[in-house]
Amino acid sequence: MPETLTATPSETTLSETLIICKPDAQERRLIGEILGRIERKGLKIVEMKMLTISRDLAQQHYSEHADKPFFGELVDFICRSPSVVAIVGAASTDAVSIMRTLIGPTDPATAPPGTIRGDYGTVVTENLVHASDSPESASREIALFFPER
Repeated sequence: MPETLTATPSETTLSETLIICKPDAQERRLIGEILGRIERKGLKIVEMKMLTISRDLAQQHYSEHADKPFFGELVDFICRSPSVVAIVGAASTDAVSIMRTLIGPTDPATAPPGTIRGDYGTVVTENLVHASDSPESASREIALFFPER
């Protein structure tokens, strides 16, 4: 079981989202840069762990894509090597939107410079980081990856 780092109670925030620094971020040694950008934006890393995501967990995480032709490749990719999974908090009520803006659009060809994917992404299928797309998704994903909460 990977060690989980947890913020102190005084660092608890009003809104949370989940991010995954995917295998390509780890393989390209960009995890520190990604986490640094999150912190420099003023967001807090509330909990974090590194793990190789199991096929079962990946299939649950990406369940909304199960009927799409790219589902198998998506699962294979996220399971191929370790990822860093973190709960990110904001002192506002909109951690999801702030994080999604910071990472940029899925396709690095259209992601603006200054976003994580715009600056470091090279391929749409390996886009460095996942961020929950809604507060509901954030709650579901946090429960999947941090069931001990």
